[in-house]
Order: sequence, then structure tokens, then C-alpha cells
Amino acid sequence: MRRLSRIHLFLSIFAISVAGVVAHAQECLDCHGNEDLDPLRPRLSIRADAFNQSVHGPLGCQTCHTDVRGFPHQDVHLPQCGNCHKNQEQNFEDSVHGKAVARGDNEAASCQSCHGSAHMVKAVRDVTSSVYPLNLPRTCGTCHGNADLAQRHGISVSNPYQLYMDSIHGRAISHSGLLVAANCSSCHGTHDIRTTSDRESKVSREKIPGTCGACHAGVASIYQTSTHGQKFQAGDSRAPVCIDCHTAHQISRVDTEAWKLEIVKECGSCHKQSLRTYRDTFHGQVTSLGFTVVARCSDCHGSHDILPPSDPRSSVAAGNRVKTCRKCHQQAGVSFAGFDPHADRRDKARNPGLYYTALVMNVLIVSVFAFFGLHTLLWLIRSALERRKQGGPAGD
Repeated sequence: MRRLSRIHLFLSIFAISVAGVVAHAQECLDCHGNEDLDPLRPRLSIRADAFNQSVHGPLGCQTCHTDVRGFPHQDVHLPQCGNCHKNQEQNFEDSVHGKAVARGDNEAASCQSCHGSAHMVKAVRDVTSSVYPLNLPRTCGTCHGNADLAQRHGISVSNPYQLYMDSIHGRAISHSGLLVAANCSSCHGTHDIRTTSDRESKVSREKIPGTCGACHAGVASIYQTSTHGQKFQAGDSRAPVCIDCHTAHQISRVDTEAWKLEIVKECGSCHKQSLRTYRDTFHGQVTSLGFTVVARCSDCHGSHDILPPSDPRSSVAAGNRVKTCRKCHQQAGVSFAGFDPHADRRDKARNPGLYYTALVMNVLIVSVFAFFGLHTLLWLIRSALERRKQGGPAGD
């Protein structure tokens, strides 16, 4: 019974306090709710309905404007968000935006740039909030979609906002309204946004697999056991991470024709010799013509689970090649699977038969063209001499 009395007393005090806050806020809004309060300083005018619906509305005015005493009052200092949001303030100060503000850059993003006016801030989960997941790309795009601003501040001028909106993540947000789709903060963070060169950044090369793996956990675990993932974990800076194959903002579906053709070039950007020998094969010749009906790198080697041929788990290991070939060639046998898809006509030690065959063919082709070229030249000279003897024009 005594406990219930204490709870009732607490609730009564709380209700009285809230009533007092609301009453005081209404007194402030009696003046500041006037749109024409000061035409030269429009920010002094506050929309009462927007403030009351904001996340700060229940706090009243003096929670932030602690230096207001009496009425009428003089100009007051702008309240600091960090007075209440200390952790967010610290993260912001360490971020690329916070450092730009500290340097005096008046175009750098501040709290209000993303969250809106302090009198209109909405909760992150409010669908009308500027930082609600479905609205956040547009908010970030205000700056990062502005080519002039990007050029002035040395930001990427490739318009990451538009690239993102055209990507599989952006379309999932804008077309399908999927809250689970990655938005800007999913990869870059919220208040602690850092440059890619900062090792603490979520998008630094060292942390990319973990950042992408926060959503793509299954793929991340497969990647870690692959030859690429193992080399990356061993500190090999040349080992590819997610963005090397999928890019950063321009991520597209892997079942599109454009992706299937582009991935061959992506693999070839590191495996140059393999790309050259692949282009010499039937598979490579067909993909060069823009068709995707033949095997590409990932069809044989896998995508995230790539392993060296010496690993018995690899799809191109000796014991697995028949199975791999049968994904397309259902009648393939051991002899068929023994075909070398990367035979190199320039490598005498590895492919001596192909090397000498190619050498003979090259010599034969050069000899044929040289012989008939010389024959044609001599024939033209003889024809010209004969015509001159007969007194006719040499060109007839």
C-alpha cells in the first residue's frame, strides 16, 4: 500500500512538472509563434505545431535555453547539442564533418544540417524525420549530390548520391521501401563518419569486410575462408575486398547482363595473365562479343568461395573439375575436364605443344603473306614495265 502511495506521489509530481513545462513553453510560443516576430531574424519564429510534435517538444524551452531569465529578455546564446548528447558530440568532433567545422568551414555539415532545426527535430524512427532510413539518402545527398560543393571541398565529384540511388541498395530504399537495405549510415556511420584513409573509419579498407558483413553475414563467413579472405587477414594489401569487385556506391545485381560481362574485367584487373589466356579460348571469345551464355570466371572458380586448385575443396581441384564442367556440359567426363582453360601459347615450359604449334602457325602465316606480298609486288613491277614497252600508260 505504501509502495502504491509512493508511485502515485511520483506520478503526481511528474504530471505537475510536465504541466509546468508545457505552460511555460506556451508562454514562449505566444511570442515566438508569431511568423512576423522579427523579419530580419526569421529563425526567432517557431512553428508551434512543429515544435510540439518534435522530440524536444516535451522538454519545453528552458531545458535548452537555460540563460533565459524573465520577460522581455535579451538575445540568448545558442544552446549546444552536446549539453545533452555528449557521446554524439564527441563522435561528431572526431568525424570528418566535425573537423571541418572546427576549421571554420561554414559549409560543413552540423547537427542541424542532418536533423533539421532544433525546434523541429524528429525521432530517428519517425517516418517524417530527415534521418529516418528511407529519408537519409536524400538528406546526405543535399551535400554529396551537389557537384559544385563537392569540387570546392575536394569531395568525390562522381556524385556518390546518384550512384547510390541507382544501385541495388538505393533502389531497395527508394522503390521498395526496404528498411533492411543499406543506407548511408549503414556503411559510413552516423556521427562518427571518417575518411576512407582513417583506419578507424567503417569504410577504411581494413574494415570493409566487417562493415559489409554486418548485413551479408553468410557471404562474409564464406569470404573469410576463401583464398582472398585468408590473404586479406594475413595482411596482404593486394587481396581484394568487397568494394574491389562490387564497387562502393554503384553496387548492382549480379544477375544482370552488364554485371556478368564486367566481372570478367574485374577479375582480370588483378589476374592479367589469366584474363589474356581466357580471352584466347572459346569462352573468352564469346564474352568479348558481349554474350553471357558461356562460362565466366565465377562459373568455374566460384565467387566468394574461391580457393586455389591445390585445395581439395576448390571447384577447380582435380577431383571436382568434372562436376564443375557438368554445370554446363552435362555429358562431360574426365577427358573433357582435362582441357586447360588457360593454356598459354607463350609459355613453352607449361604448354610446349601449344607453344610450338603457335610458333609454326605464326611462321607459316608470316611466310605466306611475305611470299604473296613479294609476288604481288614483282607482278606489279613487271606489268608496269610491259605496259611501258608497249607505249601505253603505266597505270592502265
